[in-house]
Amino acid sequence: MRAVALLSSGIDSPVAIYLMLRKGIEVVPVHFRQDAVKEGKVLEIIDVLRRYGKLGDPIVVDFSEEHIPAFRRLQEIGKTRYTCVLCKWLMVRKACQVGHEIGAQALIMGDSLGQVASQTLDNLLVVSSVSDLPILRPLIGFDKEEIVGIAKAIGTFEISSRREPPCPFTPKYPVVRASFAEFLDITRAVRKVL
Repeated sequence: MRAVALLSSGIDSPVAIYLMLRKGIEVVPVHFRQDAVKEGKVLEIIDVLRRYGKLGDPIVVDFSEEHIPAFRRLQEIGKTRYTCVLCKWLMVRKACQVGHEIGAQALIMGDSLGQVASQTLDNLLVVSSVSDLPILRPLIGFDKEEIVGIAKAIGTFEISSRREPPCPFTPKYPVVRASFAEFLDITRAVRKVL
């Protein structure tokens, strides 16, 4: 089985990929390039993860291609609290497109329920709505200490925990209980600029 996986420079997504590699799944990482520091960390993480299974060459997507115009549109319509949810929704949409191009049967994500604003149950429902591939979330019931323990054991924690520029788009008060109906209106408005 082949799957695409969202891979960031953070702690969680490398652990999710590791767990799926251990199950014998061939994983092709999809990384959204924001800056050189994060991308460099991702390439180091990929080198570590190759020890644990069949990891394909990463597919790097330019973050600014869709995200920047979409975030500008969010500002125009006064819905910047939805930035994190829309960001993840756009990533899932693109990862599914890539997945179909390479014959993937699933999408792997490093979500851990309730850990951050985009990972509440309401927000996961909204983000998942764009996927036409089954989403595998091997960390969904893990707490942060468990994830960190695995990251340390597999050798990705040190890389992931190095300093990097923060996301410049994170709103001060991100939505934690996204309204599905409101988000549909937002995506209609955003699609006009994509």
